[in-house]
Amino acid sequence: MKQINFQNDVLPLKNKLYRLALRITQNNEDAEDIVQDTLLKIWKRRASWDTIESMESYSMTICRNLSLDVLRKKEHTTTPLSTVMDHESGIQVAPDDNIIQRDKIQLVQNAINRLPEKQRTTMQLRDFEGKSYKEIAEILNISEAQVKVNIFRARQTIKDLFEKIENDGL
Repeated sequence: MKQINFQNDVLPLKNKLYRLALRITQNNEDAEDIVQDTLLKIWKRRASWDTIESMESYSMTICRNLSLDVLRKKEHTTTPLSTVMDHESGIQVAPDDNIIQRDKIQLVQNAINRLPEKQRTTMQLRDFEGKSYKEIAEILNISEAQVKVNIFRARQTIKDLFEKIENDGL
């Protein structure tokens, strides 16, 4: 088993942990606190690191659980995903196209924010973090089949929203 080093193996996960916590809590300050709490919990459990198969999955699981605890304590309204998405593509577009693109991004953000927590988190881990179905299943403590169902339903909800907008307009 690989020797785990906090600085080399855990600290580089900080940004991923932050994005996950932010996606769940929808609050920058809560996400920052959760990341600190996650890192502290991992550090306190350093005696058992040699039993951990994947430090990343272990860290993400702790972060998710802490995020859900915060969410349960507070009844948050949603915050736009724009705080974690990078809109800079480097491609020059016409101002009208830019406005349309921004509106579409906002619609997707709002749709994602309205998804049930498990679908939202599953989508975050798969589409934004690039996790495999197996990794997501481990992090969320659900089956790979349920991961696929959650991702399908989340994507279907967003697709249906766009089809409705295309057919009916805003």
